[in-house]
Amino acid sequence: MTQLSGHRTRPVVATVGLLAGTLVALSGTTAHAATTRYEAETSPAVCTGAVETEWTGYSGSGYCNGTNAANAYSQFTVSASAAGTATVSVRFANGTSTARATDVIVNGSTTTSASFEGTGAWTTWATKTFTVPVNAGSNTIRLNPTSANGLANIDYIDVESSGTTTPPSATALYVSPTGTDSAAGTASAPTTLTSAISRIAAGGTIYMRGGTYTYSSTVTIPAGSNGSASARTLLSAYPGETPVLNFGAQSESSSNRGLQLFADYWKIYGLVVERAGDNGIYVGGSNNVIERTVTRFNRDTGLQLGRISSSTPSSQWPSDNLVLSAESHDNADSDGEDADGFAAKLTTGTGNVFRYAVSHNNIDDGWDLYTKTDTGAIGPVTIEYSLSYNNGRLSDGSQSGNGDRNGYKLGGDSIAVNHVVRHSIAYGNGHHGFTYNSNPGSMTITSNVGVSNTERNFNFETGTSVFRSNTSCNSGANDRYVGDADSSNQFWSGTNGSRCSSYAGALGWSFASNGSLVVTFGGVPVTL
Repeated sequence: MTQLSGHRTRPVVATVGLLAGTLVALSGTTAHAATTRYEAETSPAVCTGAVETEWTGYSGSGYCNGTNAANAYSQFTVSASAAGTATVSVRFANGTSTARATDVIVNGSTTTSASFEGTGAWTTWATKTFTVPVNAGSNTIRLNPTSANGLANIDYIDVESSGTTTPPSATALYVSPTGTDSAAGTASAPTTLTSAISRIAAGGTIYMRGGTYTYSSTVTIPAGSNGSASARTLLSAYPGETPVLNFGAQSESSSNRGLQLFADYWKIYGLVVERAGDNGIYVGGSNNVIERTVTRFNRDTGLQLGRISSSTPSSQWPSDNLVLSAESHDNADSDGEDADGFAAKLTTGTGNVFRYAVSHNNIDDGWDLYTKTDTGAIGPVTIEYSLSYNNGRLSDGSQSGNGDRNGYKLGGDSIAVNHVVRHSIAYGNGHHGFTYNSNPGSMTITSNVGVSNTERNFNFETGTSVFRSNTSCNSGANDRYVGDADSSNQFWSGTNGSRCSSYAGALGWSFASNGSLVVTFGGVPVTL
């Protein structure tokens, strides 16, 4: 867990890191366990009760409101590639003060129990995680309440198989720091990354062995080298190892990116990309997954989405990309005003999502969703279950007067875009925590927490955004929230609200084994 008072340490819960950035080692024990989401309202799921949409904040098209009775269950049919165990994360809401006890029944047998405690409101969603045995193939997981109070409202479950999948040596290409272009690409004769990219078949796998790879020019996955919706092409760290792509030989220039992903339907997993002359990772393709990456010490935004070239039509701007369980930190340009942690700005399409992502100690903003008149509106972006802290100040204490220093910057040039930001935290950023930045749209700002940001925790001075269940503590100035804000919010107007007691003490964070983000204050986990 990363603690942010005194020395920062990160034991091997999910990552290990040194402050100076000399080592980042991602745990590899579940490197290729697939995480799949199953919505409670979507067949073949079964809801003994009603699928409803009354309480906001749910995923998908609704949630399961079970009948208030024992044995009135919510059941999911899930798939596992092999027999073993699976980590199940249940998203739920319980607007009462009484915990709702539940048996977890897998394939007809009770394997564990869970207690879905009160979340404070039916619009406040929390996650409960447990481990169950599964068979290869199809499995049923039933949440079966054991009291007359019935079940909590169930939104979805995320299921991740445990264990490490043996790399498919017959089909994978292997890359190492000592590989050569002409090598076969086997485990015993590894090739180079650029050679592997040029050779990989659609839906194939490239494994990068651990170590430092030194590059002086951009590595590009070209447009047209696509996987498919049913079989993404995988570029991944070898299980248990950490490849570091170091572009320190590049000069600072907008033409000197690190890794460019211009293809569609790829998954990039477990890579560290550092010290590029511009962006560390730049995504111009669509329907990609960027997971468990670290982008650090790059000379522009660590991980950015944007069009492939100036001639790319808006219909082909990057869309439906998922950035998952990623970290971006200490990115800084020489002018001190451009390098953010994450960005989906200027030229991005619809459906892009950041989930369980952490952005910290970047010289400019944590997230930048900037728009400008020349290129017009971008597609709405979703940021959820994420953390942005200490942006505007690098880990070594360096600062720049030119940076915007916001946690989440959500607009530009008074162009309306209806972004969604929910269940995320802004802490100790050098300017605002969450800011509209002139976006007059109708954004959804739900269940977020701002703590100790220098100016305002929440700064929305125009527009018709909808604010629900947000919490503001120790803001530098009174919050501004023009739009639809009801009493579920506890904004700052000189004093802390009752919920702020949960956000006292040192901030800490880690990634759980399933990739979800765990945040603590004073060592106590908080619900995102």
